[in-house]
Amino acid sequence: MAAATARGVIYVHSAPRALCPHIEWAAGRALGRAINFDWIDQPALKRALRTEFSWEGAAGTGARLASALRGWEHLRYEVTEDASHGADGGRWMHTPDLGIFHAQLDSAGNVVVPEDRVRAAMEVAGSNALELHRELRLALGQAWDDELEPFRHAGEGSPVVWLHKVG
Repeated sequence: MAAATARGVIYVHSAPRALCPHIEWAAGRALGRAINFDWIDQPALKRALRTEFSWEGAAGTGARLASALRGWEHLRYEVTEDASHGADGGRWMHTPDLGIFHAQLDSAGNVVVPEDRVRAAMEVAGSNALELHRELRLALGQAWDDELEPFRHAGEGSPVVWLHKVG
């Protein structure tokens, strides 16, 4: 039986120019082929560049891509993998200050918070509603969304990607 094919997107929200060829090499190695990104200026941060790249590969490629980009200072990125036949989707977000966050995605692209994580949040919070709110925001990756939001704007004439806005 052939492995499930997955699709997703790499969003490098900000990277120093000197790091760009290394990012391409690392992503290409994770994809098993040479790739070249179309880099543009990142208006939210002087001297930084941004890119978006749609990819296709075996299920689990999103995790390989996120791991390949992990560990570089000053790099902000997201990797998404759409749910595919027999495989959950995923979203990985990374910022220099927060490190990496991973969430499972359902077939509609919604973050799935596992039952055990919800139970752990309730256990930590007890009867404190504010603490429960804090724990659920952590489980959803809200701090990463908040930090990446200014970088998601692509600039004049490019699409704006809102990954957590509704409506």
